[in-house]
Amino acid sequence: MATLGRIDTHQHIVPASYAAWLKRTGMEAGGLPIPGWSADSAIAILDKYRIQTAILSVSTPGVHLGDDAEAREKAREVNEFAADVVGKHPARFGFFATLCLPDLKGSLEELTYALDKLHADGVVLLANSRGIYLGDKRFDTLFDELNRRKAVVFVHPSYLFGVEPLQGMPPFVADFLLDTTRAAVRLAGSGTLDRCPDIKVILSHAGGFVPYAAHRIAGAASPKRDFAEGIAQLQKFYFDIALSGSPTALPSLFALAKPDHVLYGSDWPYAADPIVGAFTGMYEKYSISDAQRTSIDRGTAEALFPRLGGAKV
Repeated sequence: MATLGRIDTHQHIVPASYAAWLKRTGMEAGGLPIPGWSADSAIAILDKYRIQTAILSVSTPGVHLGDDAEAREKAREVNEFAADVVGKHPARFGFFATLCLPDLKGSLEELTYALDKLHADGVVLLANSRGIYLGDKRFDTLFDELNRRKAVVFVHPSYLFGVEPLQGMPPFVADFLLDTTRAAVRLAGSGTLDRCPDIKVILSHAGGFVPYAAHRIAGAASPKRDFAEGIAQLQKFYFDIALSGSPTALPSLFALAKPDHVLYGSDWPYAADPIVGAFTGMYEKYSISDAQRTSIDRGTAEALFPRLGGAKV
């Protein structure tokens, strides 16, 4: 493998105890079964797709299934597991810490532990936590602390709370894209991005519908309800290309996103190897400059995670 491979900011970790817990509760991940995971299988994927380092995160449904105490316990468990994996393979993995929103107190405590003791590379937040979207005032204290720490925040979609999935269409197909879009508009339009300028927010899956619908949602994405300002607010986001490196998605993404705000993502293992291969292949065939491809593959991630710039494998 080449020394300077890609940096994958959208790859998931599935600790065996976490998977067993979800299966006991009957939970899936947006209509997908909970996959198996091991460091060895993850490294095999890294090598296959020329990925130097993957920033690991726990996917939907996260750890809060309705009980604060249980959510705190599970957040600590998955974060310590991820930190142990990174400790054994520091050049191959980083991790986004899992918090336990909507439990604000527990989330603040876990944030401190994960960043100060476990040295997480940032945090993963679901677009909504039991129906409360990012940008809601109830989460202001957390975002103020994230801003103080100049944290990287990875936003992952979840279920549309209280909405029954359409029969025959699992939530990951379309609901996830809407969930991300809702969170982006709320974060921008609430003034959270203005109040917390030092947070770097990565939106999953090319931002859901954000690039394609940017000019439609711009007014709502502006705290002043100003069209031009709304576009500028949306351009503050970073976007990964997980499941989005296609000839239909990339033109809209590149039309909106700043050139240094796009990152490579695979979504493995929830996206199985053939799916990762299909989207990575479309991205590799899409015509962009060498400089832009280098930025997507690793340059933007190096700026967000400076420790990875000198990583050797």
